[in-house]
Amino acid sequence: MGTRDEVKAGAKQLAREAESNSVFEVLARAGYVANALIHALIGVIVLVIASGGKGEGDQAGAMKAVAGAPAGFVVLWLIATGLCALGVWHAAEGLLARDRSDDTEGAVWKWGRRLAEWGQAVVFLVLGLISAAVAVGARPNADQTAEDASRELLRIPGGSIVLAVIGLAIGIAGVVFVVMGAGRSFSARMRIPDGALGRWVTALGILGFVAKGVALTTLGVLVIVAAFVTDAQAAGSLDGAIDAILALPLGPALAWTIGIGFFAYAAFTIARARFARM
Repeated sequence: MGTRDEVKAGAKQLAREAESNSVFEVLARAGYVANALIHALIGVIVLVIASGGKGEGDQAGAMKAVAGAPAGFVVLWLIATGLCALGVWHAAEGLLARDRSDDTEGAVWKWGRRLAEWGQAVVFLVLGLISAAVAVGARPNADQTAEDASRELLRIPGGSIVLAVIGLAIGIAGVVFVVMGAGRSFSARMRIPDGALGRWVTALGILGFVAKGVALTTLGVLVIVAAFVTDAQAAGSLDGAIDAILALPLGPALAWTIGIGFFAYAAFTIARARFARM
């Protein structure tokens, strides 16, 4: 067996051992609870903004809100631990994805699954690192960071194209969330119980996925607009997407719906911690 094959086999063996570790599974499930807390806080901030108040309606803003609470740094470290464990779990899931069949269609399915799992892994790991950074005193501004990054991209040849592609990717992710919610495809990765509890979990998943998808799609549109008008200030974070929604006809009502949707997504994610197939 060649060196490359040995490395691949060793990585897969480590992934299998990690997924069979009950302590690691508990930490990964705790990551869903941490993610739920963040989304619940985003929901609160979005509702405050929709009511005319001030706030940062994104993940960094939610973590800074936690930092301001008594013993907030302890909670932030717990959030960071859970999110990083969940990120590693998704990375292992992607590595262990197999072909459904020994043909082109099977290979496409495997790599589609891998990219989806690794994409989630990156998101959770980044959020975990942000939580750790806030715990030690950092106070990131997602809007300013997005604007600065967009400005640097627009300064280089072809940067506007790269920025447009990033916006398109964010928009597609938003559409995927909407489709997953409307089609209830999230249930395929869960053991949803029968009866009233199962119906509640499904309803929360539908509302939560659709609401988050609308917010992400709006953010993607903002980034694409920034690329076409070559104006970095037009790009923003999720906070900027909420501001854009508020400027629309019936914007406050839509923002309220999205805020409530984030609460629903948070409640669904807590159920996911219990019922996810892991």
